[in-house]
Amino acid sequence: MTQKKLKILYTIPNFDTAGSGKVVYDLVKHLDRDSFEPEICCFHNRGPFFKEIEKLNVKVHLFPFAVNYRPFLTFPFRLLKTIGFFRKHKFDIIHSWHWSSDFSEPLAAKLAGIPWIHTKKSMGWGNRAWKWRTALSSRIITVNSDMKAFYSKKTLQKVSEIPFGVDLDYYTPIKHNDEALLTQLNIQPDDFVIVSVVNLIPVKGIEVLIKAVMELDNPSVKLIIVGNDKGDYANSLKQMASGVPTIQFLGKKTDVRPYHGLADLFVIPTLELGEGLPVAPLEAMASGRIVIGSNVSGVKDILQPFPACIFTPNDAESLKACILQILNLEKDQRLQLEKEMQSLIRKKYSMPNFIASHQNLYKDVLLLDKH
Repeated sequence: MTQKKLKILYTIPNFDTAGSGKVVYDLVKHLDRDSFEPEICCFHNRGPFFKEIEKLNVKVHLFPFAVNYRPFLTFPFRLLKTIGFFRKHKFDIIHSWHWSSDFSEPLAAKLAGIPWIHTKKSMGWGNRAWKWRTALSSRIITVNSDMKAFYSKKTLQKVSEIPFGVDLDYYTPIKHNDEALLTQLNIQPDDFVIVSVVNLIPVKGIEVLIKAVMELDNPSVKLIIVGNDKGDYANSLKQMASGVPTIQFLGKKTDVRPYHGLADLFVIPTLELGEGLPVAPLEAMASGRIVIGSNVSGVKDILQPFPACIFTPNDAESLKACILQILNLEKDQRLQLEKEMQSLIRKKYSMPNFIASHQNLYKDVLLLDKH
């Protein structure tokens, strides 16, 4: 007798940016299709990364799974549509990747009789809605160690920490061998290239990195910033770096691996608010790059085995000292550090571990739900 596949719905607002969207993509792509039947639900199909989602050959629903609470008077009636959608498709588990404190989705799942879990992927917290979202969850997946402080001792019983995984078949060590790209970006053989792959929003602290590079005042130190460069914050950064030929903004790139290949150093200068678990430095380390980052939630989890690679957030002097420390390493010391960082990814952030942890959790949730 063939065992019934578990039908898992992954909900995420959009695939406009490839951060957590890429994590959902990897999870769906690598899930054991003999045991699980994944489907995806998002608000719309805009964004270049949605084309990659379509290649997964899974059912994608375009449906507003989260409902605005206001006006309160009509909220129950609007919620009925979401309840009906969940019931109609008979999902075994709903796994939410919505970043917000919205509790309409878990409430609809609860009323539909479907176990609902969510990945806490950001450091947002504090309002009452987060408490309701937490109470309605069958399980909660956290991605860094600091998130445990959000939950009571009783709630921690349903919290599991599962860090993101990196596809080591896709992100592999790359040599500085793209001559056309080196020429295009005016990078010389002896230059020290710093790369940051980032969605340009204020919490990322890129102004601190720009300031540190400008203060180094070294023409052989080149800074390449890859990521969405539209909006007021991005424009202010470009203005800050105007007239500095060693700093370049390249905009969003679907494939960041060629830029890993240019890098002698990857920097993530996030400010004090911190992150859930940033994927970009994991991908850079898997690509054989040295990573340094600020001492904030998420980033410090990744770099905990490398304390010398952690600098004070929002402190250009601390960042500058960290850059100089890597710049002054002997070649064999750099190679050793690259290997150690890549080894960490294989041991702690591998895709097989990431997938197995989720598959085991799904089975545990359904087992507990039956009892």
